[in-house]
Amino acid sequence: MKFLFCGDVMGKAGRKAVADYVPKLREKYALDAVIMNGENAAHGLGLTPKTYKDLIRAGADVVTMGNHTFDKMDVVKIWGQDNVLVRPLNYPSDTVGKGYQIIDVAGQRLCVAQILGRAFMHSKLELADPFQTMQNFIEEHGSEYDILVVDYHAETTAEKVVMGYFLDGKAALVVGTHTHIPTNDAHVLPGGTAYQTDVGMCGDYTSVIGMTRETAFSHFGLGSERMRFEPATESSTLCAIFVETEGNKAVSCRPVILGDTLENTDKI
Repeated sequence: MKFLFCGDVMGKAGRKAVADYVPKLREKYALDAVIMNGENAAHGLGLTPKTYKDLIRAGADVVTMGNHTFDKMDVVKIWGQDNVLVRPLNYPSDTVGKGYQIIDVAGQRLCVAQILGRAFMHSKLELADPFQTMQNFIEEHGSEYDILVVDYHAETTAEKVVMGYFLDGKAALVVGTHTHIPTNDAHVLPGGTAYQTDVGMCGDYTSVIGMTRETAFSHFGLGSERMRFEPATESSTLCAIFVETEGNKAVSCRPVILGDTLENTDKI
């Protein structure tokens, strides 16, 4: 199987990036599936039914979320319909939505799960231990899928690295999201799990992790007053990871970067 995981889609600039590049990448590399993190798609915080549809139109087969899952409460309307939306698996069990989705792709059952880290992570809901949650999930649902992809939405690099090795050989991909900065460490772990500490964001890289420089500066005491964060829209860049698998093992993986600011990896 060949699939693409796109990092946090950040506001209008991020939605433009996936709309511009994902259809071309799907055609060029004959992708079987595309996964996108959508927790910042609606003006930088949360997801609405409209922005969810934008990601589906851009080519998302599954959309993951994160700590901003419920920043836009309209998101609950999506879970009332047929959907491919994934909220953190280690939220309380009675939380609306699902912590994983299983879809049929190229004759295989692709499972996409998301887990939320706890180190330095603000969450509106109590979080269960992410490692025990994943262990329990694999024991309970491992027979239901052929390929497992895990979006680990966490703040610290060490916590993500530990999760990568914890799941090595149990997942085809463990990829970090949340920090919006792509790390240069995409590789296949010894047990056959593709891994990247943070895939980065799809958005404007002339910003401060997707927010305008001016509004971000004000939160560090630069300027006369504290300003409300506003998503940046000057440019548009896609950051993703491309993975090829045989069964639940990765054969190869590499970053995919396309857009206005960062050095591009591909020509489209």
